[in-house]
Amino acid sequence: MTRLMLMLFAIVGTTLMGIGVVIALTAGTGGAQHIVLGAGAGFVLAVPVSWLIARQITRSIS
Repeated sequence: MTRLMLMLFAIVGTTLMGIGVVIALTAGTGGAQHIVLGAGAGFVLAVPVSWLIARQITRSIS
């Protein structure tokens, strides 16, 4: 399950980081600090989301 989670993290992480950056830019706070915070929040949030998706996939296969 760990390998699946890491593969999913590559996709989920970039997606959530992109969403965080877009939120920072559309909120009118286009400063570098807010963009980095948005990307960092997406990165941190991607870990449990990837784990949950991997767990659901492995449960549905078994």
